[in-house]
Amino acid sequence: MAHLHHFGAGWISPVLAYAMACVGSALGLRCTVRALATEGRSRRNWLLTASAAIGSGIWTMHFIAMLGFGVAGSAIRYDVPLTLLSLLVAMAVVGAGVFTVGYGRSRTRSLLLGGLGTGIGVGAMHYLGMAALRLNGSVGYDLPLVVLSLAIAVVAATAALWAALAVRGTAGAVIASLVMGAAVSSMHYTGMAAVRITIGPTRAVLDGATAMDFVFPLAVVLGSFLFLASAFVALSPTTRQATRATTLAGAMGAAGGAGAGLPSAASPSAG
Repeated sequence: MAHLHHFGAGWISPVLAYAMACVGSALGLRCTVRALATEGRSRRNWLLTASAAIGSGIWTMHFIAMLGFGVAGSAIRYDVPLTLLSLLVAMAVVGAGVFTVGYGRSRTRSLLLGGLGTGIGVGAMHYLGMAALRLNGSVGYDLPLVVLSLAIAVVAATAALWAALAVRGTAGAVIASLVMGAAVSSMHYTGMAAVRITIGPTRAVLDGATAMDFVFPLAVVLGSFLFLASAFVALSPTTRQATRATTLAGAMGAAGGAGAGLPSAASPSAG
């Protein structure tokens, strides 16, 4: 059994990873709430944005955390196609859960199925990302810890979706994003505790990219997207605000039209 380093970069990697998970979760959950207040194409677009945000958030969290991961006796590389596939799978599976919430008729059933889909998406991204790992040895897992990691992801994702939909206002958004961020981070480190690596006798040159060569630049790009999209969603008016502004503008226009139809006090009377 090889000795594993999970915090080789100090505390900056888990703290930054948790922050990115919270940002992605906050954006995705707020987009889900916005989607439920709309219909048609607008709802679909909000849900697609939510899927991309949560998927990007958990992917970025995973690989920022992996910057602190090391194995004694072996270098680490990542298979590029599998790494990209893990991002797409995360978006697709999380999207299935988010769309279940967005279009489900029964709120309770939608939350349960949506939490299940979102949690499985988190787990699928993590273990597919781990399948992209290349080192001089073999990777195995402790099955009970794997099951526990998936259970953590599903339960916490369901709780986050409930908080986002049930607790209104800024407090609800903050609580939901912190819970979802904790779900992703807890699932990641529980899954990493399940890893068992045996170093092989050979020291062959490894194929693939290092974390700094490929993963870190992409994580920066996705992180920038999440922060900018979060600012856009935070500054854009909600459906209620837009409706109120439209109603107020209509009322002011009607009042102006009515005023234009009245005779001016300064105008001479007819006849």
